[in-house]
Amino acid sequence: MASIDNVSSKARYRRILIKLSGEALASGGRDVLNHDIVFQICREIKNVSDMGVQVGIVVGGGNIWRGRQGVKMDRTRADHMGMLATTINALALADSFDQLGVESRVMTAIEMKQFAEPYIRNKAVHHLNNGRIVIFGCGIGNPFFSTDTAAVMRAAEIGADIVMLAKNVDGVYTADPRKDPTAVKLDTVDYKYIIQHELRVIDSTAASFSKENNIPLLIFGLDNPKNIERAVLGEKIGTLVIAPQN
Repeated sequence: MASIDNVSSKARYRRILIKLSGEALASGGRDVLNHDIVFQICREIKNVSDMGVQVGIVVGGGNIWRGRQGVKMDRTRADHMGMLATTINALALADSFDQLGVESRVMTAIEMKQFAEPYIRNKAVHHLNNGRIVIFGCGIGNPFFSTDTAAVMRAAEIGADIVMLAKNVDGVYTADPRKDPTAVKLDTVDYKYIIQHELRVIDSTAASFSKENNIPLLIFGLDNPKNIERAVLGEKIGTLVIAPQN
């Protein structure tokens, strides 16, 4: 059982929420899922769980479907399709955890009782307290909200110490580094900076919710799955997003 008392002294956090993008699960492969990458990511998360850290995961679905692909569709229906995509990814993660001998539970905001548990906050916390990794699918269950927003909302509900957003960029920059070669990576930044400069590294709704609820965010690259363990150990990695310092 993962509890506060048996968290390794090496770990900086007691309970974390990891946001994995769907694209990360397909990285380097030709199909919608790169099973080798999925397994590597789950193995690193297992290492974190073995330290006694309680782990929740929100997964995106961009490797399979994005709502904006349905430009000629009803937006609500297109977003519902995205929720189904996140559930496919959640089940893929659960399968890799099974292979690693790690207990996990997939919980979805839309009921799919034949292969996932419906999301109930107290049940999710119960699973975490018993050392199980909880994978949240379907975002928050409503259209028009990103899985970044789902990540910070679930983190608030379960009382996570931090949200770790594993992205395809290695942190927050003063500008888009793909367009501006003078862009500088920031080690620490406040929510206000993210919102005012309209940086697209995280959804603005998610940034605003984190600001209102004082939830720290760590944005880092998943080019190396070992970055997950490094982040939990408190190594200098990515960009830490926190409340403005007075």
